[in-house]
Amino acid sequence: MAEEKQKKEKKPQDPKAQGQSKKAKKPKEQAAEVVDEPQQPAPPPRLLVRYRQEIVPALQQKLSVKNALAVPRLEKIVVSMGLGKIMTSGTADAKAKMEEAEKELAVITGQKPVRCKAKKSVANFKVRQGMETGLKVTLRGARMYEFVDRLVTLAIPRVKDFRGLDPKGFDKDGNYNFGFTEQTVFPEVNAAEVGFQQGMNITMVTTAVSAEHGRELLRQFGMPFRDASAEQAQAPSK
Repeated sequence: MAEEKQKKEKKPQDPKAQGQSKKAKKPKEQAAEVVDEPQQPAPPPRLLVRYRQEIVPALQQKLSVKNALAVPRLEKIVVSMGLGKIMTSGTADAKAKMEEAEKELAVITGQKPVRCKAKKSVANFKVRQGMETGLKVTLRGARMYEFVDRLVTLAIPRVKDFRGLDPKGFDKDGNYNFGFTEQTVFPEVNAAEVGFQQGMNITMVTTAVSAEHGRELLRQFGMPFRDASAEQAQAPSK
């Protein structure tokens, strides 16, 4: 009887039970290592703060608007790349160029682009319905204001032989369209690693009621427009 009791006492434990006990101890050890720190929200973009504190009062006085909520503001920015020529060229590296342009546009805007597909087939341009022919990114909120800030302070000054943006690029609703001929104007893109030059179009959608209000809004943001009166004076008379 004494020998049976000793065998029962020396009986090894079930390995499954040992594994469960170890697993149960691990979360306690991990929880002890984690230090609880208060998470603070990211600060608002500096251009948004400037818009609320300086630009809105200036536009109220300039445009004679009494209500601050009626002052024009940016609604969204659409950045698009047309890659139709590359995709219809029939070269073997067309898909690789599409992926490269997609990565570059994501780095420029900080957001993953959407691939645009052809809505219908066009035989003259060798386009088939459903073919991927471009990229598009829609920016809103904080990313939109950060993009405008980088656009005005970094990208536009890097354009070669820059003489100002065309002030006539507005539609009747105060939305502005312009473009760049190459993506290397943005410092986020490494010019040494660029495989091919690709332009882009930028559409700035505003809540302005007219082209004049939209032009004044973007001018307050720092967009460098050409002086239309100076161009007319320098133009030779016919």
